[in-house]
Amino acid sequence: MKETRPADAPFYVLLGPDGAGKSSVMTELNRRLPEWSFASTDDAFVGDEHRLVRQLRAHVEKEVLPGLGETYSMDFLASLLQTAVVHLRDRVGLATAQSPLVMDSYYYKILAKCRLGGVEDNPMYAWWRSFAQPRTVIYLDVSPPSAWRRLQGGASVNRLESTDVRSGRLGFESYQRSLRKLMMEEVRHVPVVIVDEQPSVTRAADRVLEVLAP
Repeated sequence: MKETRPADAPFYVLLGPDGAGKSSVMTELNRRLPEWSFASTDDAFVGDEHRLVRQLRAHVEKEVLPGLGETYSMDFLASLLQTAVVHLRDRVGLATAQSPLVMDSYYYKILAKCRLGGVEDNPMYAWWRSFAQPRTVIYLDVSPPSAWRRLQGGASVNRLESTDVRSGRLGFESYQRSLRKLMMEEVRHVPVVIVDEQPSVTRAADRVLEVLAP
């Protein structure tokens, strides 16, 4: 059964490519908007009652990604990543008129990454796409070269951020261009506000606040 939510549901999704600074901006927004709720799979936003979410993320990063394509299949990885999507879906219930919610990009980004990884027609996609939709998607735009620099010249790039981590910058930039295209496809049915690349977290948060609290 398709899940629905009123059109004016007070939640937003902060979307963007790898290296856009979404986690930093969300942290800054949390400081400025203490009455708001924030949902993410980042450790800083996952409470002790959901420590399993942190553990699963750590296992994916340390065990599954290094063995992707050899020890573990992309289908196996997609099944694990679904836990993050569902966790975020469950957080939508936190949104109220008095405490709107800002959602992590994984609400859409994981689907796009799974598609890029070759999982094209998994039945779970239809379920993910039936989840409640945000009032607005705020897309933090950043060029692939800038994102590469922000990620310390690729020092922290993993298998879900590049076509081939061994190819360095070229593989990363190619992947990010494709990722942007697929993410935009996934949010084409909801309002999207693009925040152009900013020189600092503070300036990026300023632009996002103009959308959240005009």
